[in-house]
Amino acid sequence: MEKEYKSNDYIVRMTAAGLQLRAFAISSGDMCEFARSCHGTSPVATAALGRLLTAGAMMGSMQKNAADMLTLQIRCDGPIGGLTVTADGKGHVKGYVNNPVFEGYARADHKLDVGGALGYGTLTVIRDLGLKEPFAGTSELVTGEIAEDLTYYFATSEQIPSAVGLGVLLKKETGEVKCAGGFIIQAMPEASDETLTRLEQNLAGVTSVTDLLDRGMSPEQILEQILEGLDPKTEQRSESVFYCDCSRKKIAKVLYSLNEKDLAELMEEDRDVEVKCHFCNSAYQFSPDTIREIYEERKKDR
Repeated sequence: MEKEYKSNDYIVRMTAAGLQLRAFAISSGDMCEFARSCHGTSPVATAALGRLLTAGAMMGSMQKNAADMLTLQIRCDGPIGGLTVTADGKGHVKGYVNNPVFEGYARADHKLDVGGALGYGTLTVIRDLGLKEPFAGTSELVTGEIAEDLTYYFATSEQIPSAVGLGVLLKKETGEVKCAGGFIIQAMPEASDETLTRLEQNLAGVTSVTDLLDRGMSPEQILEQILEGLDPKTEQRSESVFYCDCSRKKIAKVLYSLNEKDLAELMEEDRDVEVKCHFCNSAYQFSPDTIREIYEERKKDR
C-alpha cells in the first residue's frame, strides 16, 4: 500500500546576487510528525530523522529530473544505529532510523543531543541519475548534528561552499513535532568576495532554525532574512511530502531474494510471516502457502 498523507510542507527555491547564490528552504513539520508516528521514535531519534528528512527533501528538489533518486545514509557507532533517507525530484521523501527508541541524550542546555546519539561515523550521499553507476560521495561526521555534517560534505565531496541549517522542535508534553524546517544556501563559482561577506554577516544574525520557525516564519521569510541585501528572487515553490511506495508485490520480492535455506526454514515453521517496510513500518502478512509458492518459484529460477 502506498503511504501518503495530507501535508502543508513545501520547498522554496531562490537565487540571489545575480545568480551568484542559490538557496532552498522548507517547512517540513508534517513529514517529520508523520515519520515520528510511523516509527514511534523517541525524542532524539525524532529530531535526527526529522533533520535528515528535511535535508533530503531539499537535496532531492535540486535534481534535474523528477525520476532521479537521492539517498542519504548515516552509519555511526552511537545508540541510534544509523539512518537512511531517500528522496526524488518530485518532493517525495521517506526514511527510517535503525534504532528508533532509546532514552536520554539531553545536552547541558537541555536541547536534544543528536550528535551524542550518533557518535562517530560517516555520511554518504548517493545520486542515482539513471546512468550505469550512481554517484556516491562519503565524508566523516564532523559533529553528528547533521546540518554541520552536510556543510562539510558539500565542501569536501562536491566542492560547493554551502551553509546548511536544520531544525526540529518538539512539544515537551507529548514528543510530537511542533515545527520543522531548514535551509541550504550554496555559492556558485562566480560568487564575489563581497557577496560571500554579506552572506556570512546575515548568517551570523540567525539564532537557530527552530527559533525562526517557532516565531512563525515561513520558508520565504527565512530566506529573505538570510539573503537580505542580496536581491533574492523566488524561482520555484513546490510541495513536499513523506511518501512510501511499498506494496505487497515489492515486499514479496524481498522474500524471493532470500536463499532457499532461509525460505525452507520459514516453510517448516508453517505459520504466517509478517514483513514490515523499513521506511513506513507498514506490515504485510504472507501465509504458509504463499511462502511455499515463493520457494518453488525460487527453485525453478535457479
